[in-house]
Amino acid sequence: MFRKAKQNRIFQDVVDQIQEAIVEGKLKAGDQLPAERELKEQLNVSRGTLREALRVLEQKGLIEIKTGVSGGSIVKGVTTEQISENLGLLIRYKKVSLKDLAEFREELEGIAACLAAERSTPNDIQRLRALLKEARDYLEKGESHWDDFIRVDEELHLALARITANPLYIAVLQTVYYNIHTYYESFLPMDDTILSENYQDLHDIIEAVEKRLPDRARFLAKGHVRRFTAHMEKKEKV
Repeated sequence: MFRKAKQNRIFQDVVDQIQEAIVEGKLKAGDQLPAERELKEQLNVSRGTLREALRVLEQKGLIEIKTGVSGGSIVKGVTTEQISENLGLLIRYKKVSLKDLAEFREELEGIAACLAAERSTPNDIQRLRALLKEARDYLEKGESHWDDFIRVDEELHLALARITANPLYIAVLQTVYYNIHTYYESFLPMDDTILSENYQDLHDIIEAVEKRLPDRARFLAKGHVRRFTAHMEKKEKV
């Protein structure tokens, strides 16, 4: 399956060859890589080079290295988890500026809302309406439930992403909303006026989705991200 590694870039070539075999489907999830001795011979590399390459592939989430008598390198395959992990860390630890995060989110949220308006089913609308009611109930309970309101807001955005049925939009937006709460805690002004504005935005987006108005849903979703980023940027500067 493998050829001798190019000696001028031996380490990277080993990583690339095994990665390519996994991505192209020559090695499938659950397959075990050949034994270390066999891989060393096929690739014509030292044990140290091979083991370092395997560790890199494990860090990428492409293989799992098991130790022990029945151990070995097991192929995990390519999944949306690889997309999500590093992006999640960047967002969770606020390594992306509010401006850059908003620019990234604005288009994604707009497309997701647009597609949701085109693809939603009656069950999807029922789910969105239930979440919207939950958000309103938390808002009406006052300050002690504002954090609960924000969590439901996140669930509404995720629900729109899932309606697209596109695994890339779902994976990326899920990663965003599983990690974005640190930005809200640091920068989102928590008061009744702003959260009521947030609720109205959600109401209008869902209404556009229910009425199958994709262009309006896109416009509203993009405006929602832009406006609330502006609120957070004001607090960031204080």
